[in-house]
Amino acid sequence: MSKGAGKGSEGEGPSLFGGAGKAEPLAARLRPDRLEDVVGQQHLLAPGRPLGDAIRNGTIGSVILTGPSGTGKTTIASLIGRYTQQTVVILNAVTDGIPRLREIVADAERRLNFDGRRTLVVVDEIHRWAKSQQDALLPHVESGVISLCGATTEVPAFAVVGALLSRCRVYALRPLVTEDVVQVVVRAMTDAARGLGARALQAHPDTVRWLGEQSDGDARRALGALEAVATTLADGAAITIEALSAAMGLRVVAYDRVDIDRHAILSAFHKSCRGSEPHAALYWLARALLAGEDAQIFLRRLAAIATEDIGLADPEALPVVMASWEAYRRLGPAEGERAVAQATVYCATAPKSNRLYLAWQAAQQAAQGTPAVPVPAHLLNSEMHLRADEARRVPYQYPHDFPGAFVAQAYLPDQLEGQTYYHPGPFGEEKRIAQRLAWWAERGGPPVASSGTNSSAATADGQTPTTTSGENA
Repeated sequence: MSKGAGKGSEGEGPSLFGGAGKAEPLAARLRPDRLEDVVGQQHLLAPGRPLGDAIRNGTIGSVILTGPSGTGKTTIASLIGRYTQQTVVILNAVTDGIPRLREIVADAERRLNFDGRRTLVVVDEIHRWAKSQQDALLPHVESGVISLCGATTEVPAFAVVGALLSRCRVYALRPLVTEDVVQVVVRAMTDAARGLGARALQAHPDTVRWLGEQSDGDARRALGALEAVATTLADGAAITIEALSAAMGLRVVAYDRVDIDRHAILSAFHKSCRGSEPHAALYWLARALLAGEDAQIFLRRLAAIATEDIGLADPEALPVVMASWEAYRRLGPAEGERAVAQATVYCATAPKSNRLYLAWQAAQQAAQGTPAVPVPAHLLNSEMHLRADEARRVPYQYPHDFPGAFVAQAYLPDQLEGQTYYHPGPFGEEKRIAQRLAWWAERGGPPVASSGTNSSAATADGQTPTTTSGENA
């Protein structure tokens, strides 16, 4: 395969994405010329892997590359152009629109007709294009006038229109680990032609590893800090952690208020609470609030947890969440965040049960299946009861007139008689609820599914003794 480079604003990959020009940033100068040199993505690029083999064989077609910042999306785009000998054109979704796309397509058609050379259009941050703008790519990708390489940090199913996705293969790049970034930094310090090797700068291995850890998987960020420090040092000088720390500035929390990271942290928070892990739940909450997220988003999630994952195993969970919400509103973020943390720990350590959640789903399904069933006559109000058919006038029995304030009578329509939806679990308050239901069932009430509790502990008035400790946490 040819590995020559073109010149100007359009050309083969290397000219467009960085070469040996000293005015270019270090990260651009160090872009690999071979698939084997790409760090951290060999699960896609190694021999025998679909993306790498397609690039080597020149059968790559149109692709969408998704992954975090600094993981190599632009580098792989440059290599696609280099290996497939296509003319590569950059289209930035932030600054370029449909008029620029029309110009690129016109040039691509002339190039294809003149010498048969194909054009690869790299759309950086393709998720920032509106649906109509993405749709404008469709006929040209479909006709083969251009090949598309879209790069995005978001989930393609959310960020790219379905019609375009169906014409592209999607590849997910993995976040770089510390060892990957360290490898890139060492390469930058030893490469005399494109990196800093000619300057013989020194760095202790611990310093290099610190830089790899602090970059949070973003190789571009690590190289930017390294280059900033290098410009202030004489040849042969030592690079220190203090200098790198000053160059990197504030370590930004990996959290995007409009990106998938936000939903990922919310999901991790919810699952930590559901899994009774208060330490992890507090960590994810702190991550989000440190990034500037509104704590009320987590209070809403806690309210959902209280009804979905805790339910009646601990009926106090929902009041605790609502009280914490009110405290946050009155105190503001500084002191109010402690109230959110309190509700988080309470919900994470509360006994868990989704039986109420399942009961509500079952009741909704039953209601959808019997939307017009009449209310039993004895449950109607007095006026409606008198107007009901005489055959349906079963007298209503007032429970307070009977021992234990309970009397067996029908409350469901005839078609649903005997159906049960709520089956309490064996932990927390639901253990006592199960005992009450069992006591009522023994006296003609609705049947009770086995919940693993000792129903014989119910008292004659339908109340139950207090449960001991050792319940589900």
